[in-house]
Amino acid sequence: MAHKSEDRLNTALFHVEGYRKGFDEGMRQGMIDGMKHGASHGAKFSVSFYYGFGITWKWLLQNNTDVKARLKALKSPLGLILKFPHEEPQYENLQEDMEKVRAKFRLVCALLNVPTDFSDYVKSGGYPSEGNWQPSA
Repeated sequence: MAHKSEDRLNTALFHVEGYRKGFDEGMRQGMIDGMKHGASHGAKFSVSFYYGFGITWKWLLQNNTDVKARLKALKSPLGLILKFPHEEPQYENLQEDMEKVRAKFRLVCALLNVPTDFSDYVKSGGYPSEGNWQPSA
């Protein structure tokens, strides 16, 4: 009888150990997959933000005759974004190309006299915290 209870104990320990190892491996693999998924979708989100920013400003400035240099500056980041491989999550040059887009974004913001950090704008419910903020023409 002691033999059967030892077998049950060993079987239970074997199952517990297997469960623990499987759980640990699942957590590790889940973290890896989650990071890849987050990086892929995060890049899509960032690219979409920059694209929306550029298209909006291009539309706002299209009929303004004294902003040709700013419109030209908008073409550069928009061109980079349109070339982005949106459906390729393992894109090798993702970080370098995103940095190029960010640099162009900062340049365009400087030319348009708009802040690169929208946190004050978001906190204020969509109104610039500086009061009478207007983009320079």
